[in-house]
Amino acid sequence: MNNPPINKITGIHRGQPVLMAGEQLEQAQAAMIMMHGRGASARDILGLSAELHQPGFVYIAPQAAGNTWYPTSFLAPLSSNEPDLSSALSVIGQLLDSLTEAGIAPERTILLGFSQGACLSLEFAARNACHYGGIAALSGGLIGPNTIARDYPGSLAGTPAFLGCSDRDPHIPKERVDLSADVLQRMEATVTKRIYPQMGHTVNDDEIEQVNAMMKALITA
Repeated sequence: MNNPPINKITGIHRGQPVLMAGEQLEQAQAAMIMMHGRGASARDILGLSAELHQPGFVYIAPQAAGNTWYPTSFLAPLSSNEPDLSSALSVIGQLLDSLTEAGIAPERTILLGFSQGACLSLEFAARNACHYGGIAALSGGLIGPNTIARDYPGSLAGTPAFLGCSDRDPHIPKERVDLSADVLQRMEATVTKRIYPQMGHTVNDDEIEQVNAMMKALITA
């Protein structure tokens, strides 16, 4: 895939590379948009595709400018992460549009992210509610301070959503994972939440199994 059209991408992340793996776009039955974490890269998150063993998927990993999607904590006031946050969210929106144009609709697309990328995936889905192929948030939560009213409009219409995180992640409070799962449930997603004792800020084998199961269910549906 060439870089997506820039009619929707705004700000700092405009024109950044987009990496691909898996099936050729024209042959793919489904897609996964993979959002990397702070200080990491598209190549890093794309490496996770080697552990996802479902055929039929094209994996698409956009690169953040300066390896960071937004500058401060995801728990900070929204204004402190703008305009970078809006730019990052617009990247996901443009990739979904490009996939739809290629014949892969949102209901055939899984949004997956780790850490900062997981936060973005959750926030995008909540702000742009529809039936997605799935949401896989590995060590992440909805963005913004606790004072925000989480009254997102729309329905996720049965979208399968997996949230996995450590009970003592140094960056992601368990309480925010709990809140995020509750919000998605209220928006009619089918939510699976796993809190892992003393795991740290990483991805474990059970999370990989959960994502593989989500992918298999989507392909065989």
